[in-house]
Amino acid sequence: MSQNTQRTQTQVPRDAGHRMSKTADMNISMRRGPRNMGAPVEKPKEGRHTLRRLIAYFRSERKVVLLLLLIVSVSVLLQVAAPALLSRAIDSITMRQFDRVPGILAIMAAVYVGSSLSSLAQEQIGARLSQRIVKSMRAQLFRKTIDLPLSYLDNHSHGDLISRMTNDAENISGVISQSLSSLFSGVLTLAGTMAVMFWYSWQLTLLACSVVIFSVLFTRIISRVMRRYYLQRQQLLGRINGIVEEKVSYYKTVTAYNQQDAVIQDFQEASDALTHTGIMAEIIASSMGPVMNMLNNVSFVVVAVFGGYLALKGYITVGVISAFAIYSKQFSRPINELAQLYGQIQTAIAGAERIFEVMDAPPENKAGSVHKAQTDGTIEFRHVDFSYVPGKPVIRDFNLKIEAGKKIALVGSTGSGKTTIINLLMRFYDIDSGEILLDGVNIKDIDCTDLRDLVGIVLQDTVLFTDTIRANLTYAKADATDEDVRQAAAFSNVDQMVAMLPDGYETMLVDSGDNLSQGQRQLIAIGRAFLSYPHILILDEATSNIDTRTEKSIQEAMYRLMEGRTSLIIAHRLSTIRDADLIVVMDQGTIVEQGTHEELLAAGGTYHSLYMTQFAGQEI
Repeated sequence: MSQNTQRTQTQVPRDAGHRMSKTADMNISMRRGPRNMGAPVEKPKEGRHTLRRLIAYFRSERKVVLLLLLIVSVSVLLQVAAPALLSRAIDSITMRQFDRVPGILAIMAAVYVGSSLSSLAQEQIGARLSQRIVKSMRAQLFRKTIDLPLSYLDNHSHGDLISRMTNDAENISGVISQSLSSLFSGVLTLAGTMAVMFWYSWQLTLLACSVVIFSVLFTRIISRVMRRYYLQRQQLLGRINGIVEEKVSYYKTVTAYNQQDAVIQDFQEASDALTHTGIMAEIIASSMGPVMNMLNNVSFVVVAVFGGYLALKGYITVGVISAFAIYSKQFSRPINELAQLYGQIQTAIAGAERIFEVMDAPPENKAGSVHKAQTDGTIEFRHVDFSYVPGKPVIRDFNLKIEAGKKIALVGSTGSGKTTIINLLMRFYDIDSGEILLDGVNIKDIDCTDLRDLVGIVLQDTVLFTDTIRANLTYAKADATDEDVRQAAAFSNVDQMVAMLPDGYETMLVDSGDNLSQGQRQLIAIGRAFLSYPHILILDEATSNIDTRTEKSIQEAMYRLMEGRTSLIIAHRLSTIRDADLIVVMDQGTIVEQGTHEELLAAGGTYHSLYMTQFAGQEI
């Protein structure tokens, strides 16, 4: 495992851990591609297709679903039986058969108690089912997220990705726990109630069913509008999460440039849009209930009027009218509930679409038929071309051969392509044309996990996890002994810092190391590099955040670490690369000069100008 990685508290597969940790660092220090922090422009997908994919998650929980269906069936059976018992009790009273009434009432009491118990069981099973399904979905989404290519993470708001894993997944969980049993119950209640109603009076049943036609028509019309607003609401919620995540993470910069008002305005605009969309979505959703209640009341009046007429004609009894009045309400209640559930289901589908969009994104291409556990460290770039955006090349016909065990420095102005070369070597991006060879083997043919295991990176901006100092040091080598840790800490001067902490190596880092200075955090990253001893070492401004006195001692240890290993150094501080075997000067994605420090100074070219700018105050 490479030493730039850090230990996370989440258990993931080994290769996923490699990918996640290195991507975490690279996202901060090696990102040069275009970035869009706003909400993504999403087109609604086919709802039925999304619903089918969502239902597929229930297959692994089919036993729980069947148990829930069984309990719902018992509950519906009891609910359907209750009005029939009431009808029988009323008819017994009207016919003065009072001896039958106590027995019927006792059965009714048992039915109502059983119905309540079954409802309680439904809630508990529904809650467990929802949490288990969403746990599976969230785990799958997380595994996919850490296996995405760096280019995907560069072009999507991190806050929006977090929103999909939290808000959207939680919406799905809420719908499953609250709505699944109601959906089963509603369908079964409609079927059972209709069957009993037909048995009592087909005439009154047809009148009651007429309400369903109007309900269905109303639902179909309004559902199209609801779907658009619910999806838009989820998108805006993701955008707000992106704004909050970015501004809070970089609040020091916001404060330093007095941009609080601008940040508040950005948030307010997104919040206003979310508020407007949310209000419209809720207004449309809440209108379904009153309309359905109105249709139900109309149905009740129709049943009462025509039921009285049929009773006077002797076709039905008074008890049947009473039962039918309850059945008409019971028949319309699930329709009303299903109509109200529709808005929640639309929210779940909208969230599922956003989750499935991430799951459907092409994964990082890590394929490779060649497995390498060792390397001599010979690296060669042959006619490499690369562009983050098609048509806008960043690297142009790059040719460079790095001999095994040599120390190579890449220098140049900002944007010259130095970090991009590292991105390509690590296969975070695929080149447009040309070849990158390791020991004569094209890195596209090397298993990506093996390739990254051979390379270690120390970056300028260090990412540490909220864990102990020991855990962050041993992230790249979990089996490191205490002696290994102490030796690496001594080489990197971490031991001096740890000696001043009350809990030593067990000191917990707060907010990923915010309780340490930037220099102290960098020391831990360098100590982590010492601990894993890679075959190829990449240093990207590794000592830029270290004071000059500490830098000298760190460099001595780094020289020992780099001895016999191929090392690539990206440096703006040219004093740190004077002893490099080869200094490569880059400009606009091409090599303009290369040679030793003395050779390049004597040439009087670009390197000479850069050097004089730093050390002689000369202006270019």
